[in-house]
Amino acid sequence: MIRSEPRPSCDRTHPWDWLPMPPLRSGPPYLMAESIEREPALAEWLATDPVPAHGADELEALLRAGASTGWPPAVVGCGTSEHAAMAAASIWRAAWRVRGLPGTGPVARQAFEAALDPWPGSLVGVSHEGGTRATIDAMVAARDAGARVAIITAGANGPAAAVAEACLCTGETDLSWCHTIPYVGPIAAATLVADRLAGARTPPDALRAPLDAGLASADACVALARELASSRGLVVVGSGNDRIAGREMALKVEEAAYVPTVYRDLETMLHGHIPSLDVGSGLVLILTERDRRGERVARARQLLAAVGHVGVRTGAILTASAAGALPEALTPAGRVVVPDPEGLQGPAAALLASAVPLQLTTYHLALALGTNPDVLRREFRPYRAAAAAAEEEPTAGAALGPAPGPDPAGR
Repeated sequence: MIRSEPRPSCDRTHPWDWLPMPPLRSGPPYLMAESIEREPALAEWLATDPVPAHGADELEALLRAGASTGWPPAVVGCGTSEHAAMAAASIWRAAWRVRGLPGTGPVARQAFEAALDPWPGSLVGVSHEGGTRATIDAMVAARDAGARVAIITAGANGPAAAVAEACLCTGETDLSWCHTIPYVGPIAAATLVADRLAGARTPPDALRAPLDAGLASADACVALARELASSRGLVVVGSGNDRIAGREMALKVEEAAYVPTVYRDLETMLHGHIPSLDVGSGLVLILTERDRRGERVARARQLLAAVGHVGVRTGAILTASAAGALPEALTPAGRVVVPDPEGLQGPAAALLASAVPLQLTTYHLALALGTNPDVLRREFRPYRAAAAAAEEEPTAGAALGPAPGPDPAGR
C-alpha cells in the first residue's frame, strides 16, 4: 500500500509532519519490540542501498572541509539522537586517527549549548524525524557562524534537512516513542562515513551480525529484566564507548519502565556514589568495549565486589571475552553475553554489540512492571500537559531556526 500522508521520508518532495501518537495497545507485543526486530535489516539496507551511500559521501566531504578551518567538527542531537551523535563522533574520531587527518576529529556537543555557542567549521545534526527544534537551532546558529551543516535523519523532507547542505537519510522511522531505531540507524550510518574517512569498507553482514546476535540473547534479557524489576532505582555503569550505551539505557528505562535511573562512569561510581545504594537498588554494568579491556574488567570487578557488600542487585551486558574474565558470582541478577563482533573496527563494535541487549532488557523490564513502553506515559493527562509545557515556544529569546511546530513526543 502506498502511504501518502505527510511523514518523514527519504523523498525530499514528500510532505512532512510528525508521526502521530502510537496506538495504545492493551498488551504486548508493543511497537518497541517490533522496532527492535527491524534493526538488523535496517543496518544491512544502510550498507547496501545507494541512498545512504550518497549521503555518506556528502558527509565525509563536509567533515573534511570543515576540519580544514582548524575547528573540530561538532555533532549534536537531543535525547536518543544525542546519544547517537556521541556515537557518531566517537566512530569518526577513530577513523580520523587511522587516516591521520588534521586536528582532534569530531566531538559531540549538546544541541542547546551548541546553539548558544556556535562554532565555525562544520556541524552534523542527528534528528530522527527531522524536526527537533534544539537541533535545528544549533544547525542554524552554526551556519550563521560560517559552519557547513549536515544532518543524519529519517526525515530528509523535514525542517532540519531544509537547513542542511548535506543529508544522510537512514530510511526507517520508529513508530514507538521509546526510540530504538533512531539509536541504531545513525550508528550504522556513521560507520559508513567512517569507512570513507579511513579508506575502509565494512561488510554489510558485519554491520548486521551484532544486531542479530542481540536478538538471539532475548532469553537472557528477559531473565535480567525480571531480576531488576523489584529495584526502586537503577544505576547503569560503563567506560569507554560503553559510556554512550549506558546513557542510552538509562534514558530507555525511564521512558519505557518509569524507573528512576542514572548513568555513572565506571570510575566515577567508585568515588562517592555507593552510599546512595542499598538492597533496593539495581545496577547494570555494560562492558563491550575492546580497547584496554583488561584494565576495564579489573576495575569493573572491584566495583561489582564493592556494591555487592551493600546488597545491590547487579547484572551485566557483556561480550564473550569480557564475560570470561568476570566471575559470574559478581552478577547475581544475571548477565547478557553476546559474541565479540567480527569485521567491525573501533567504537562501532562495542556500540552495536550492546545496542539490542540494552533495548531488549529495557523492553522486558517494562513488561515485568506492566508499563506501556510506546507512549512515554502520554495516555495520562499530567504527562500530556508536561509534554505540551516542554514544547512551548521559548519566552526568553526567539528560537534561532524555523519552528516546525510542537513535537508531540518531546523529541
